[in-house]
Amino acid sequence: MVKIGIMCNSLSGSIGVDRVAYKQAESLAKEGNQVTIFTFMKEVSPPKGVEVFQLSMPKGFYLERFWRILFPINIIALGLYLPKLNGFEVVYSHQYPLSWLAYIGKKVFSYKYIYYHHHLNPPEAYQGTIQQTYARLLNGLTLWTATRADHIISISEFSRKSLLDAIGRDSEIISNEIDAERFHPNIDGKFVREKYGIQNSPVILFVGGLAPPKRVHLLIEAFYLVKSDFPEAKLVIVGKVAFDDYYQKIKGMCDSSVIFTGYIPDEELPYYYAACNVYATASLWEGFDLPAVEAQACGKSVVAFDIGSHSEVINPKNGRLVPANDTKALANAIIEYLSKSGQ
Repeated sequence: MVKIGIMCNSLSGSIGVDRVAYKQAESLAKEGNQVTIFTFMKEVSPPKGVEVFQLSMPKGFYLERFWRILFPINIIALGLYLPKLNGFEVVYSHQYPLSWLAYIGKKVFSYKYIYYHHHLNPPEAYQGTIQQTYARLLNGLTLWTATRADHIISISEFSRKSLLDAIGRDSEIISNEIDAERFHPNIDGKFVREKYGIQNSPVILFVGGLAPPKRVHLLIEAFYLVKSDFPEAKLVIVGKVAFDDYYQKIKGMCDSSVIFTGYIPDEELPYYYAACNVYATASLWEGFDLPAVEAQACGKSVVAFDIGSHSEVINPKNGRLVPANDTKALANAIIEYLSKSGQ
């Protein structure tokens, strides 16, 4: 039995990084290891046999971000949490600022520190000087802690190359796994269609956080082009609001044909994939794009921009990649798949 720590900023079913960390903890625990998840926010119960240690963090959009940037000089937090790492043999960190704690713990307790690299959104992915400055600082601190790791894992070839270019260190690729028992073509999405009153509508689905890097506003623009051919079409957007100002912006673009579901528990996601005719995303920055892969595992066609890892992870047999920012091409590909689906 190996004593293993896994660090991620939140334990939820709505964020890709969290879902990967959850699956990692579950797999390692099933192998007989003693696993503890270190996190600031716990929204779901941990996997069977996995302990959770919750660290404190101030509440509020800007307070949280300010606190993360200053975490390396927070002597009080270091004094409180560093002793909790005593006795661990391996510690994985998926994100900064916990990657800083993992690094300091390695120096004190001599365990193996493994940095799990997902993806870093560039500053231009965000809106406004404050958000862009924050992204620049966060990325710099994240990369600094990554360079101190004993070993680095990347989730795709795109992520590996991006990190190599940034810090000059190569990494092992371990792609995110899809749970074939949960995500497969033989799922009935009837209850989802009934819940939202869209039983007979062509349905386009997106799953992801409502944040500027996901470029949901471009997807909405493409959707209204689709409606010229499919007037009864519905766009279902599944995801937690990460930036309220961005959410208000995109909500103002929509009529009743766009449905915002809010957070949906992870166990219900397969039924949402099953309910759609086409899965579409306008994201411009992806290290893997777990929802797109899950949608294809459920037998759904996927339309996305040709960016990041999409050419690696989206199967061309039922997936179409179009030039980045080209909402007309995105709409045309969606229309083509809707036509093939019999809608």
